[in-house]
Amino acid sequence: MCYGYGPSRRSLLAAGLGLGTAAIAGAASPAAATPPHHHRKHRIPPGQISMQLYTVRDDLAQDYDATLTYLAEVGYPKVELALGYFGRTAAQLRAFLDGLGIRSTSSHDNISPDDAALDTKIENALTLGQSFMVVPYLNSDSEDQWKAWAERMNVEAAAARKAGLRYGYHNHAHEFTTDLGGGRTPWDVLTSELDPRLVHLEIDLYWAVTGGVGRGERDPVRFTLDVIRRAPQRVLQFHVKDRHLDGDMADLGTGTIDFRRIFDKHRVIEYIVENDTPDVTPRRTAEVGYRYLRKVRF
Repeated sequence: MCYGYGPSRRSLLAAGLGLGTAAIAGAASPAAATPPHHHRKHRIPPGQISMQLYTVRDDLAQDYDATLTYLAEVGYPKVELALGYFGRTAAQLRAFLDGLGIRSTSSHDNISPDDAALDTKIENALTLGQSFMVVPYLNSDSEDQWKAWAERMNVEAAAARKAGLRYGYHNHAHEFTTDLGGGRTPWDVLTSELDPRLVHLEIDLYWAVTGGVGRGERDPVRFTLDVIRRAPQRVLQFHVKDRHLDGDMADLGTGTIDFRRIFDKHRVIEYIVENDTPDVTPRRTAEVGYRYLRKVRF
């Protein structure tokens, strides 16, 4: 999952991730590499901040209600669902979230095995009041398999569009680093086969940067911006996940990714906090992430 680098390469990696020399001494103070806040005019509206519930999956398994209550108390206005409804129906979960003042605007759902399952997926999303449905993960070394997946996603996206939903795809790093033959990658296949009128992209910034590192890009943040700029599909959501110098995931603002540089170049509808491996506790990650996105200027 992660790319490890020894201390002898810290300066090179920091430069590649858009950091200045002040940040090389330690990832705990990445803000030193960016201009002061008073030079930054833009901020993320609080209504566009969300939390990917996979981040707090362990807490959800222990006490779902208390975990969602905590997210509401932190200030999250919305969440992106993952791992199902934890024993509730879609209607019951909607009622519970409404009581907390949280909206479920997006969800991670696999490609449906058949049309009946697709109908159920769409019906549940509508019951929950979602705007987005996102395919979270696909992986294969076969170009034909990626093409088949893209074809099916176009079908599902057309059905979602008729229901008033947006249908998207969420990346990891392997889409950029897997050679399917002749230098063609899964990302090349997806962006050429997915109908841009129907399918949008949810770019995971950590994984895009990690993909750039894996490809040997000198500037992985620029690589990420090129991914966003060159895709025919619209990028409507970000997974905002930071990266330590050793390649592991980091809580927002404690790692090396220059998010201001990315946010300044491309605005999205949802900025979704995520960290698969919270630095301290899942709840702490959620709180740090929300505060970072509320304060960041770009």
